[in-house]
Amino acid sequence: MGLSEHEQRLLEELEKDLYESDQGFANRVKKQDPERKSSTRLILGVLSLVAGLGMLIFAVSLQVAFFGIAAFAVMFIGVVLISSNLKLPSIPSSGGGKSSGSFFEDRWNKRFGE
Repeated sequence: MGLSEHEQRLLEELEKDLYESDQGFANRVKKQDPERKSSTRLILGVLSLVAGLGMLIFAVSLQVAFFGIAAFAVMFIGVVLISSNLKLPSIPSSGGGKSSGSFFEDRWNKRFGE
């Protein structure tokens, strides 16, 4: 659910006040660009996945098991780097009035009539 225009303005004002009051914090936040960090991980993940695949093909042609295991490890690292960029979709909350905290708990309670 997105923020209303009023909530967005309030959030922008709070951010502006925070940046003005604490310059050290503002500089640290500006240095850490999440878009750049995630794109770097994605590129490194794809490159290591491709390199691992090449190593695996080379290991099969040489018939060297240890080299194949190392290639698999490189590919696994690539998949981990790529998957660290994925954002999981949020689980919708149940329509009931009271919420016990978790989507699964609500489903359990609804199923067994509690």
